[in-house]
Amino acid sequence: MKTMLKAEHVSISYKIGDFKDIGLKEWTMRHLKHQYRVETFMAVEDVSFELKKGDMLGIIGTNGAGKSTLLKAVIGVMEPRSGKIERNGNISALLELASGFDGDLTVKENAYLRGAMLGYTKEFMDETYEQILNFSELREFEERPFKQLSTGMQSRLAFSIASLVQPEILILDEVLSVGDGAFQEKSAAKMREIIDGGAATILVSHSLRQIRELCNRVLWLHRGKQVAFGEMEPICDRYEAFLTGEVQIDGR
Repeated sequence: MKTMLKAEHVSISYKIGDFKDIGLKEWTMRHLKHQYRVETFMAVEDVSFELKKGDMLGIIGTNGAGKSTLLKAVIGVMEPRSGKIERNGNISALLELASGFDGDLTVKENAYLRGAMLGYTKEFMDETYEQILNFSELREFEERPFKQLSTGMQSRLAFSIASLVQPEILILDEVLSVGDGAFQEKSAAKMREIIDGGAATILVSHSLRQIRELCNRVLWLHRGKQVAFGEMEPICDRYEAFLTGEVQIDGR
């Protein structure tokens, strides 16, 4: 089976310090007097995994584990401090669903705007607009300003547009939790359709139920470090036991 995505010993760091909390003038004065603090924070450290065609990888871990930071490196938004990431296909990423919209434009206008941002032609959007409305369940709101929609409704529109095409690698960050239970089920069914089409998929979710239902592989991160990577069921069982305090992570 073709390897679609491979990460080898990936580490990602941030610079943190006083410069984030003070103005430029104050920072300049401290810099001249050598009275400022700059530290390196390792957000992700020595993470490795491999994703083959048709795989769905679930990334799990508590808040601050480094999940979203790792995704940003996978799609190329951030450069790893060390290690490498190999991508063997076009990537479609749904990270911050409600970002990139104009609150003053209508739902319909924003649908075309987001489509253009994703590289869709106007002809393609003309052909698929009805499909977007039906899937997002926003027909009665299509002429309303986008800012009047709830966050869940905004995310439904973004998901409906982004899932129109069949990517080779699909990246999802908590997007299957948008909307009510019925829409979540519909979103999950759409993801299964994309996976069945051969896409390699990464899903970040706090819902172990979703991970168990959709994923065949799991990567567990804790405080930026890799705890486990492999088959879904044993890792999810261990992670669930960790959450309930039945097991601990060695040294962490």
